[in-house]
Amino acid sequence: MTALTLSTAAAPGLRADAIVIGVAKGAKGPVVAPGAEAVDKAYDGRLAGVLETLGASGAEGEVTKLPAPSGFKAPLVLAVGLGAVPEKDAGCDTEALRKAAGIAARALTGSKKAAFALPLTDAADAGAIGEGALLGAYSFDAYKDNGKDPKAKNGKAPLAEVALLGGKPRDKAYKAAVERAVAVSEELNRARDLVNTPPNDLNPESFAAIAQAAAKEHGIKVQVLDVKALEKGGYGGILGVGAGSAAGPRLVKLSYTSSKAKKHLAFVGKGITYDSGGISLKPAGHNETMKCDMSGAAAVFAAVVAAARLGLEVNVTGWLALAENMPSGSATRPGDVLRMYSGKTVEVLNTDAEGRLVLADALWAASQEKPDAIVDVATLTGAMVLALGNRTFGIMGNDDSFRTALYEAAQEVGEPAWPMPLPEHLRKGMDSPTADIANMGERMGGGLVAGLFLREFVGEGITWAHLDIAGPAFNEGGPFGYTPKGGTGSGVRTLVRLAELTASGDLG
Repeated sequence: MTALTLSTAAAPGLRADAIVIGVAKGAKGPVVAPGAEAVDKAYDGRLAGVLETLGASGAEGEVTKLPAPSGFKAPLVLAVGLGAVPEKDAGCDTEALRKAAGIAARALTGSKKAAFALPLTDAADAGAIGEGALLGAYSFDAYKDNGKDPKAKNGKAPLAEVALLGGKPRDKAYKAAVERAVAVSEELNRARDLVNTPPNDLNPESFAAIAQAAAKEHGIKVQVLDVKALEKGGYGGILGVGAGSAAGPRLVKLSYTSSKAKKHLAFVGKGITYDSGGISLKPAGHNETMKCDMSGAAAVFAAVVAAARLGLEVNVTGWLALAENMPSGSATRPGDVLRMYSGKTVEVLNTDAEGRLVLADALWAASQEKPDAIVDVATLTGAMVLALGNRTFGIMGNDDSFRTALYEAAQEVGEPAWPMPLPEHLRKGMDSPTADIANMGERMGGGLVAGLFLREFVGEGITWAHLDIAGPAFNEGGPFGYTPKGGTGSGVRTLVRLAELTASGDLG
């Protein structure tokens, strides 16, 4: 993992492989951002002109490399675009800083140390830059032959150390911001690792074992229900989805508690370690990335561990509903009826609508503890991708104010999200002549139908929200900002921020 430090050193005298500076997009050309004064001075105040000559405009995501000035111990200056110049005294947007740091860290793959001289006016800026750098430096190369260095990224190791120039190492707020950035980033990257792990090495049992090990390390209570325990408890949804696989399902409960907590949050994650669609087999071209269908459980796992590492004054329980959805002679068939943990019966019309089945059991289990709120996270529907694209997740819920609070938390941490409705008229489409409810309804508005299905399994009077992260959970395109190709860790930062707001009393 990339090391992160605060530094009061001056850029010219710091030994590093590169000095990272910001450049904004002005009306008449690039503008050197605050933090780069020493570099600009060494260029006799003409750094903006030099950058423009090299083709830089200051546009977001732009990277320009140039030799460091004479007298600098670092050989390279890397200028990264911040986008439009902020209004006077407004400061730089924290998400712009986060993205710029991520882009710079990725551009410096193979370097040992980089000094980040990006605009840094307060502890929040330090946290954003640190988080962006740690997330941008991420790589997953465990299965590649990298010669002598198993941590190498395509033959080059990720950036090893980031020093934040202008930081205040003795300031409590700055130290806390860096510690938070490290904890959240490390756990989010752990979630990315899980999402990227091939399904032949990550099944419900091995996922549960990883959760157990992390829980032991961070003082989190853990309970794992195996097939026998699930059968005894009547978890028909989880068992039904996992029935076709040789790797049996699991339900993992992670409990972080604080002696000062006044509120209790429950997070529920969909953990389909591989989704073939079951008997309703997915068509060719839709199976190759289905290792990512456990992204919700990975996000919940990471968020609970992050809450523990940060010592948040709120109780957080994570429920990981783990199963592998495979076709076989023992698999659940379209037309089968499952009796869920809640006692309700569900007619399975499509075995590829399996995520809502495992979540239904976990939601009901979470409801029995009467938490103040439940949030489930799932790569649930292709319909949500059609509605919101590949970078935005949908938020539904049974309480408008809570849904809004989650949306605002997502915006605050830089996760694109959008509030979605739960239209009551769509509920009728799930009426079944055989069971209490069917797992499919109207095709149009399928993401909303799935949300309505989940609502049926939330305990009465409990505030609940549903995050459908089907779009942003797995990036099949090229990396951007601090987001890599592959697993992204979508939802982790929103859940952590929700826990922080709840702990501080800023969320009703």
